[in-house]
Amino acid sequence: MTALTALASDRAAALEALEAAGRVDEGFLERFDAQFPRLHGLFTQLYGDRTDGQEQLAATVAAASASWNARPLELKARDAQRETDRQWFQSERMLGGAAYVDRFAGNLAGMRDQIPYLRDLGLTYLHLMPLFAAPEGDNDGGYAVSSYRAVDPSLGTMEDLTDLAGDLRTAGIALVVDFIFNHTSNEHEWARGAVAGDPEYADFYLIFPDREMPDAYERTTREIFPDDHRGSFVQLEDGRWIWSTFYHYQWDLNYANPAVFRAMAGEMLFLANRGVDVLRMDAVAFIWKRLGTSCESLPEAHLLLQAFNAVLAMAAPGMLFKSEAIVHPDEVISYISPTECELSYNPLQMALTWEALATRDARLLQDALEHRHALPEGTAWVNYVRSHDDIGWTFADEDAAALGIDGYRHRQFLNRFYTGRFDGSFARGVAFQENPETGDARVTGTTASLAGIEAGDPGGEDRVVLAYALALSTGGIPLLYLGDEVAQLNDYSYADDPVRRGDSRWVHRGNRPRDRYAEREDPSTSAGRVFRRLTKLISVRQSAPELAGNALIGFRTPHPSILGYQRPGAETRLLVLANVGDAEVRLDPLTLSGFERSAFDLVHDAERDLDEGLDLPPHGFMWLRVRPL
Repeated sequence: MTALTALASDRAAALEALEAAGRVDEGFLERFDAQFPRLHGLFTQLYGDRTDGQEQLAATVAAASASWNARPLELKARDAQRETDRQWFQSERMLGGAAYVDRFAGNLAGMRDQIPYLRDLGLTYLHLMPLFAAPEGDNDGGYAVSSYRAVDPSLGTMEDLTDLAGDLRTAGIALVVDFIFNHTSNEHEWARGAVAGDPEYADFYLIFPDREMPDAYERTTREIFPDDHRGSFVQLEDGRWIWSTFYHYQWDLNYANPAVFRAMAGEMLFLANRGVDVLRMDAVAFIWKRLGTSCESLPEAHLLLQAFNAVLAMAAPGMLFKSEAIVHPDEVISYISPTECELSYNPLQMALTWEALATRDARLLQDALEHRHALPEGTAWVNYVRSHDDIGWTFADEDAAALGIDGYRHRQFLNRFYTGRFDGSFARGVAFQENPETGDARVTGTTASLAGIEAGDPGGEDRVVLAYALALSTGGIPLLYLGDEVAQLNDYSYADDPVRRGDSRWVHRGNRPRDRYAEREDPSTSAGRVFRRLTKLISVRQSAPELAGNALIGFRTPHPSILGYQRPGAETRLLVLANVGDAEVRLDPLTLSGFERSAFDLVHDAERDLDEGLDLPPHGFMWLRVRPL
């Protein structure tokens, strides 16, 4: 084995490995020349002290070349198209959808049957929740992967997934899947080999013979799922301890071993050639461990993502990464760049949308949009109202303090409010992972149930539409959790399932509500009214070029319940005004005096005279095309 050395020497070793692996394509060689210096620098920082550094780097590059040689011509053509249009995901026509295959369509064949509906809805991006082989029974909704190269047999086969990707591509819909790369299930062949002492996998996980090192690490790490196990480690049957940040059957990989990087890059490249367009990089904050730290968002986590990005740029240059980092807002944005993760969930906007609806006060959200929304060129937010996961109140305490809000107490209030424990709450959510010692908790529930429709609150439908109006208009890719468009309610039957009853997130992962989809054209039903209003918004977004990209300019009003921002276009701007309160608010002409008098309301298809002021009803909003003076 050879340690990493100078760039020229390690490049020569990599080229030798490329040639040994098979034909070296000219196009791949060009990308190799462009990316190898970056990848080498990252490997040097990560693995410069490893004697197998050069060997693993060369093997990684050789795997990338072999993957490119095997890449279908149709996918290579798409790569070429996207290399000439690197802003393809910034279009105002982008609309994401998310669903579990089994819950929404039964299996992959059933999902193919849903493509006409998804296309009519306007989707250009479909995120399918984890669909890989996983342990029977409790598997964290598929986030405990037993094989990245096999589909859960109840859903179909890898060939079915490849066929679905092709059909989606024909329909203009990009396929997004989860890449759970922080951990595997305890049934993965790597995990079985590590426990059995197979030398190939012995260093793939962090396993210790006694509590000395686990205790040392746990002095500075936090408990993520205290209901499942205490601390960051679980005990094996033979008495040893293995790192397990999340559930006890999800074992963290040891990325300090470059063989783990090489192996996981191979799994990524395999999925790339199945036709996947975007990989949702799961739990990115946790992927590197260092004694004496929180083991979250360490500098090496970014280096690892950038190294994976460089490998992908060689072998599947049309693909993107999406970061999933539910951490402090300053840390969220640190993962986003064209050389790391081009896309990222926007957990701050999601959480503060719900915060604003509960408090009837938009100021925290207003500040976030003005000070924490900007992104590097060539990247985009994925803006969502809710996901498959829980809602954590991820706002920055310092931002809250600037408005005189105590962050800890405010989170306690929001948890009580959205779980129906606050007098007068319209919400019907369920607590998730409550920690009785710290009082920490998160919230679960569908959009309709959290917004008040389940409770019969008269403002419930308006809140659903308002929340999505913000996600659709703030920039990037808006993401619709399928079922929300027909106001799907909580499904409490999970409590009767012995496998799922311990995980309250299943309350908002119900099966496709066939009855509500059947009512979607009936305006006498909540499903019909919400569907009509949301599809109208989607159509309006598609015709508003100002909503492309991420650029956003704040627009302040004297009213705490009014959220305002502008989306700049080539000649006009779109002024978005939203009232999160329960009372009508009048905006006087002086507040609007920075624009020409005549404005057009895209949502209501109406001319507005700004010299007459504007009236915003409770939970109402406007998308106004204006011209600044």
